[in-house]
Amino acid sequence: MNYDDIRPYEDHEVNHYINVLLKDDIFQEVLQFIFQDENQRAQAKAMLSKIQTVEELQLTFMLSLVADWIIKKTTCGVTWSGLDQLDKSKSYLFISNHRDIILDAALLNYTIVKAGMNTTEIAIGNNLLIYDWIVHAVKLNRAFVVKRNLPARELLMASKKLSTYIREAITSRNRSVWIAQREGRTKDGNDQTQQALLKMLNLSNDKDFVEGFHELQIVPLSISYEREPCGISKVEEIYKRESEGFEKTQADDLKSMAFGLTRPKGRVHFSFGKPIDAPLEEFAKAETANESVQQLADYIDERIYKNYKLWPNNYLAADLMNGKDEHADKIEEATRDKFSELLQDLVDTIGEGDSKRQQELFVKMYANPLLNAENAVSKKANA
Repeated sequence: MNYDDIRPYEDHEVNHYINVLLKDDIFQEVLQFIFQDENQRAQAKAMLSKIQTVEELQLTFMLSLVADWIIKKTTCGVTWSGLDQLDKSKSYLFISNHRDIILDAALLNYTIVKAGMNTTEIAIGNNLLIYDWIVHAVKLNRAFVVKRNLPARELLMASKKLSTYIREAITSRNRSVWIAQREGRTKDGNDQTQQALLKMLNLSNDKDFVEGFHELQIVPLSISYEREPCGISKVEEIYKRESEGFEKTQADDLKSMAFGLTRPKGRVHFSFGKPIDAPLEEFAKAETANESVQQLADYIDERIYKNYKLWPNNYLAADLMNGKDEHADKIEEATRDKFSELLQDLVDTIGEGDSKRQQELFVKMYANPLLNAENAVSKKANA
């Protein structure tokens, strides 16, 4: 199968497309934004122009860029857990909650490289490929394209190709893959795996349910940001959709990418689950294929909820939403003060409309990860 329309760039194409990027006027502005010192910018361009392979690009340039420009400047540190349960010589399909367009995958690759693994291939929707420089930049960093908004017949064909590409990457090329559990970022903090994603993955399965999903080596991944990336813009989007029938544009996506990269995020934690194996036998016993797939989706959700790193803001938001003080022992006064500032900043930034409703949406966004984790534990106890 020919994957040229969706695959990342290969090593023999890297130097060519880097130099295409370096001649792009908009990319020049991006470099100027990142490297405001002229000498640093010149050094970066010189380094980039000589790079010949994807690995060289990611390990000599991108890794330090993520560390110096994102982690050091906009977070209070990135931590991870669970990687000791994975065989670093094997490939996996990381399915995670989705909170930020660029950060989720960029920080994932940073964590697994630091842990001694190779970078993953990354799924990215074609709706985000707004400019040529974005296409080149992501494909140079092992991103493959997920085609969306196609007529039904074309969408089915594109989904089959995508499914086959992912399966071959994992089973034939020993390349791990990251894909979000849903199309689009979670706006309300309520992370849920879409059944359609798992059905797409199964389109390339020529075996039974158990063997087909087992060979993908699905690892549920929980990404926890102490301070929600683009939290204000997410609330604004939900609020305007409720009140005005708002429809997001490409310009909104571009703004979200920029905000996610530059705004404070507090602490960030990546929690890797175990590859899903034994439960597949139980899911396969369901009466219908749809039920089997939904049980797998529910299990991924349960793992993501339980492994989610909960922060003081999550406990505070749940108490504010419920009007109780159930988690007071986990909340310091400084957390309450800072959260009040975030709520005020939300109202000031949006600048119009029902401020009470906007704050309710903001609080719910932070409360839902805790509520989902508590519900997951409760269901397990009653099972």
